Amino acid sequence: MKWGILATGNIAKKFASTINQMGKENEQLVAVGSRHIESAKAFAMEHDIPRYYESYEALVKDQDVEAVYVATPNTLHYENCRLCLEHGKHVLCEKPFTINEKQAQELYSMARDRHLFIMEGLWIWFLPLYARLHSIIQQGTIGEIKHISCQYGFVATGARKDRKFDSGLGGGALLDIGIYNLGFLRIICGQDPQNVETLKVNLNEYGTDDYSCLKFKYSDGLTAESVQTIGQELKRNARIEGTKGSIFLPDFQHAETMILEVEGKESETIDCPVDINGFEYEIREASRCVKLGYCSSDVYTAKDSIALTRLMYDIRMSWNMIFDGETQVKTK
Repeated sequence: MKWGILATGNIAKKFASTINQMGKENEQLVAVGSRHIESAKAFAMEHDIPRYYESYEALVKDQDVEAVYVATPNTLHYENCRLCLEHGKHVLCEKPFTINEKQAQELYSMARDRHLFIMEGLWIWFLPLYARLHSIIQQGTIGEIKHISCQYGFVATGARKDRKFDSGLGGGALLDIGIYNLGFLRIICGQDPQNVETLKVNLNEYGTDDYSCLKFKYSDGLTAESVQTIGQELKRNARIEGTKGSIFLPDFQHAETMILEVEGKESETIDCPVDINGFEYEIREASRCVKLGYCSSDVYTAKDSIALTRLMYDIRMSWNMIFDGETQVKTK
């Protein structure tokens, strides 16, 4: 598929680098657009992209572009995805998809109406390890799951810190990295929590969250706890505890290894390495769905994406954390 890239930040560089390492998989970078022509030109030269544009509008008018990877700040995803769909482009949008459920619903509906594909780029959803993990759980190897815990934290400084916390850009730890935690929980549970409790949250001088500890309760009695922070280093590990054993992931985001512990048996380390860096799987999924004429993925579904958007919105509303254009009204 012929790709255009909308914006030229770090995550766009990772996407471009991944495409260029996918060899003979028929994925091709044909154009990039930025708000600044110098940035677009430098990006194009770095990643061997033939055309570059000084605006997003010019990029989506390129008739050769079939699909666009949207890599702008969180609060711009909605309008940028709409722009792509209005010009007949399939869309893979960097997470978080949008900042509220209404926007997410509109984009999926718009894609269906125009017979175009759209998906949130929650790339960990497609990692090979999670297919293996699901198989282990479904076989009852660790018994009934009772508790899940996960954590993720890093330190941002300087201009990067400003960007991560800027409320005008949809900043804060929950939207930036907490979506990985909440996405991981949904991968394992496959359902919405019945109850969400904030055990601790810290809102910083930017008016956004730099730390939160959340507790979830599900309909089957399962509980979960999630910690997400930008301000301290926390290993991205997770544990799934069952009645017969547990599964430990040293890194649930870059998930290539898990340790299976079953009562009465020696622990087993299971490796599921990725082909490149993990991004290749969401790219393959987007191309597969486009070829099949799908408007959304049947693996990471619109329902899953919207549910995560709604969950994060409701959590932020409970903290009285509102971005421009939002009102403090809980989603249904």
